Amino acid sequence: MRAVLQRVAQASVSVNGNPIADIGSGILVLLGVGKDDSEKDVDYMAEKIAGLRIFEDSSGKMNLSIENTGGEILAVSQFTLYGDCRKGRRPSYARAADGDTARRCYELFIAKLSERGIPVKTGVFGAHMDVHIANSGPVTLLVDSSRDF
Repeated sequence: MRAVLQRVAQASVSVNGNPIADIGSGILVLLGVGKDDSEKDVDYMAEKIAGLRIFEDSSGKMNLSIENTGGEILAVSQFTLYGDCRKGRRPSYARAADGDTARRCYELFIAKLSERGIPVKTGVFGAHMDVHIANSGPVTLLVDSSRDF
């Protein structure tokens, strides 16, 4: 699994101009699922993202996690994170999971974060979405559950 994390002051997602979800201070997670990903990858990503210390403490150091701050997560499915742009001009998505596998992993990821007490809102799986963010910092990180990243 791959994720692009952005620490945000605010983020929202809409489909066809209709607001679907919005959060205040927290993390926008753009999540891609690879064809070889399993529940082990989901567990790794949920634990890693929940525990990442990317929020500032009273001294201004990035020392707090989303679990410490009580912030929210907006999770948006993003198969294009598996786009391979090394050859030609059109990305190949051969390493991306099929829709059923991706949906299952995405929903399990959301459930695992929710089990940890983190408020999670979502986009609409498979839909064309407009995502609006106010990146805080800016802080943007890449997380990958595979060792060959």
